[in-house]
Parts: sequence; structure tokens; C-alpha cells
Amino acid sequence: MSGGFFRGTTADQDTRFSNKHAKLLKSQKFPPELENLVDMTKVKMDVMRPWIAHRVTELLGFEDEVLINFIYGLLEEKVVNGKEIQISLTGFMEKNTGKFMKELWTHLLSAQQNASGVPQQFLDAKEEETRKKQEDMDRITRELKRTKEKEGREHDQESVKMLASAIIWVHVLSSNYCRTERLLM
Repeated sequence: MSGGFFRGTTADQDTRFSNKHAKLLKSQKFPPELENLVDMTKVKMDVMRPWIAHRVTELLGFEDEVLINFIYGLLEEKVVNGKEIQISLTGFMEKNTGKFMKELWTHLLSAQQNASGVPQQFLDAKEEETRKKQEDMDRITRELKRTKEKEGREHDQESVKMLASAIIWVHVLSSNYCRTERLLM
């Protein structure tokens, strides 16, 4: 103990006290989308929540409400860092984490840039769905119109047949009446 100094290692030198979070940030591979921070005040989470729940359930194969709520909690900050969220989710989602984060971050970045706060992919999908519904409605309307026209023509033909039949009956009855008149006279 010469000079009053202790021998050994300092906290910086001891691996037990190293910053594991910083090591994970350096060691993991991240999708390029995660380089950008997201301002969550510009994103409508009401639109994102169902997608997150559906996608997590799809990737895991079962619904994990705890994980889904954990992700919601991670996204409650004003500005979020995708790399940190990926590190937090890796223990839960394992090999699916990178895929999920890439998709999530793409949607969040799109929502942040869009004035409505909704990802453009969601808007495009909704527009396509609306277009398909309108096409279906138009097709059904055309089919109904064709059916009505066909029924109208059939109805007209039936009316003509009934009228012809009535005329024939009137003729037959009047002939019979005339015959009976002649016989009576």
C-alpha cells in the first residue's frame, strides 16, 4: 500500500459494472429505419394500437396482452428511439423483433410525416377497401336493375298472355252466348 493507493480494478475496469445497455446498442444489428427518432405527438396511436396488437399476435402465434401493453407503454414517450425499443423487446419476441420493429418503424415514420398522423399504407388500404366496396355496390345495383328489367319484360309478356287469354275467353263465351241465343229463339 505504498503511496496510499489501493491495488485492484476500478468500477470502469470491472465488467460486472459495465453499461450493458450501451453494449447491446453497439452489438445488435438494427434495420436502417430505426436510425430515425419518431415524434409520437404527430402519430395517432388510436390507429396504431390495433395494428400493433394484430401484428404481435400474428408473429408470436398467440395473443400476449402483457407484451402488447408493454409496447404501448414504450411508445408513450414524446420522442421514441427505435433501437432502444428493439432492445427492450428482444427478450420477448426473440427472432421476430427485427421484423416487427422494421414494420412498426416504417408505419410510425410514415404517420409522423403525414398530416393526419396515420400511416400512408393504412390510408391506401382504406381507400382500396372503399373502392372495392363501391365496385361491389355498383355491381349489385346493375344486377338488380337487370333483374327488374327482366322481370318487367316477363311481367309484360305474362300480361300479354293473360290479356290474350281473357280475349279468347270473352270470345268463347260470347260465341257460346250467341249459340244459346239462337237455340232459344
